[in-house]
Parts: sequence; structure tokens; C-alpha cells
Amino acid sequence: MAKSATPAVELAVGEHTVRVSNPDRVYFPELGATKLDLVQYYLSVGDGIVNALRDRPCMLHRFPKGLPGGKVHQKRLPGGAPDWISTVRVYFPRYGRHADELCVQKLADVIWAVQMSTVEFHPWNSRASDTESPDEWRIDLDPMPECPWPRVQRVAGVVHEILDELGAVGWPKTSGGSGLHVYVRIAPEYGFKEVRRAALAFAQEVERRAPEDVTTAWWRRDRDPAQLFVDYNQNARDHTIAAAYSVRGVPAATVSTPVRWTEIDDIHPRDFTIETVPARYAELGDIQAGMDDAVFDIAPLLELADRHGIDEPVDLDES
Repeated sequence: MAKSATPAVELAVGEHTVRVSNPDRVYFPELGATKLDLVQYYLSVGDGIVNALRDRPCMLHRFPKGLPGGKVHQKRLPGGAPDWISTVRVYFPRYGRHADELCVQKLADVIWAVQMSTVEFHPWNSRASDTESPDEWRIDLDPMPECPWPRVQRVAGVVHEILDELGAVGWPKTSGGSGLHVYVRIAPEYGFKEVRRAALAFAQEVERRAPEDVTTAWWRRDRDPAQLFVDYNQNARDHTIAAAYSVRGVPAATVSTPVRWTEIDDIHPRDFTIETVPARYAELGDIQAGMDDAVFDIAPLLELADRHGIDEPVDLDES
């Protein structure tokens, strides 16, 4: 006789009840971590993950059979959503289509998405009120395959130095992979092309100050495999990266984790997993909670782009 499935678990999440089916399905075989373990992780960082996703279109990375079963990139909200789940309609010029994406307002939205096999949450850098005007500038420190972690740490220091000179507050986090992300809250007064041009001007300034460590070469084939790529492309329309507190779909179940600048010299991305982050969060809370109070105007970066003759980058929706 076939073994019966583990009974579903019903969880009260705020004002809503979320039914978690197959709670014992193993999502991360190396850790033995189950779907319910993933749910409990997201509950443990509830305010943080909601703050990171709130009001933003969000692409989901779903693993319906756990990591061994492969990943599904889901822009449209999965079917069967309850009526209390919020969405936002976004347009994809390259394909001439619209999609209604998840738009988190509360923790129950996150837990429902996890029930639907979501492991990673990838929000836009704009909000539902105006999806065409980013309010988040993202600095992606993306190490090439042979780039050592100390180089990432060293470049993070350069990034911090330049941000301080600009009067911008940067909020670093591990990527959950091998790099770092730094977010800067910006006034939603520019379009994606302008924000991306500003991001390129900043990236090239980092490269000027650390030429042995950094590349901004557009094509991967032109990059030194031991250097760090400052990926300004992550500010293009519909380009998304894992949110703060998002688990990554890798065997170690690492988490993209906010860190303080003073910590960067002493950490490694592998330090932060679904097993270690809950205790850190219980102690520190959401250390990026003040991001909305530190808004930066990118006008000085656009002026820098003008001074250095930086043209508008290639339109990725048309290339």
C-alpha cells in the first residue's frame, strides 16, 4: 500500500489562515529541510521580508518538488490564489504582454507563496503606484568565477567610500551567493534608463578607484575571471535580484542577509542560512528598516555621467 501524504498544516498568519500542503516534503536534501521548515524560516523574519517586498511587483522562483525537481521562474501569480492576495499588472515590452505579479502587502502573502513552492522572492526596484519609476538603486557586486571573497570585501569598502562622498546611505546585504548587494533608496523621479545610466556612472567610478579589482565590461567574455563585476544592469527594467531575507535555491539554503558595513570584513555569505538567520534576526531585527528615511537624489550621478561622456546603456528590452 502506498504511503499516504503527510496531512496539511493550517497556520494563522495575521488575519488569514494559510494551509500548507505536503509540509514534510524535503526541499533541501543536504540539510533535510522541509517545506514547513521554509515556512517557519519566513515567519521568523516576517517584518523584514515584508519590508523588502512591500508594494513591489515580485517574480517567484518556485521549486514544486524541492531543489532536486528544478526551478520554475514565475512572473504571473500562480493559480488558485485566495482573494486577499494582492497583485500588480506590469507590461513586458519585449514580448508585448502583461502579467499580474504578486505584490506583497502582508506576511500571509509571503507564506501563501511559500505554500505554492516559492523559495526565492525577486522584487522589482519600483513600486505598484508607479512601476516605471524606480525608488531603489541597486549596486550588485558580482564576482567572476575566479574572484576571491577578500576582493569583494575590498571593493565594498570603495563603494562605501564613494557613497559617503555623495551623501548617499547604502544598505548592504549578502547576495546569498558569492557577492554583495548594496541598496540605496532614491526619489522615484526618474525612469529605468536614467537610473541605469546613473548606476553605470557610479560603477565606472568604482572601477577608476580600484582598476585591479573591478570591471564594468558589458560582455562576459571581456571580463577578467578574477575581477569583480559591478553590475549596473540590475537597474534595468524587469531585472530583479533576490530580496533581503530571501532564501536562495541552493543546497546550503543560504539567505540574502542584510549586514552592517562594519561587519563586512568579518563575514562570508555562507555564514547566513535558514538555520542561522532566525537567531540573528531575533537579536537585531530588520537592520534595513530605516531605508525609506534615507532618500538620495541621483542627479549628481547623472552629472557625473555627463562629465565622463557616458551614453545611455543599451536598452535591454530592445537588444
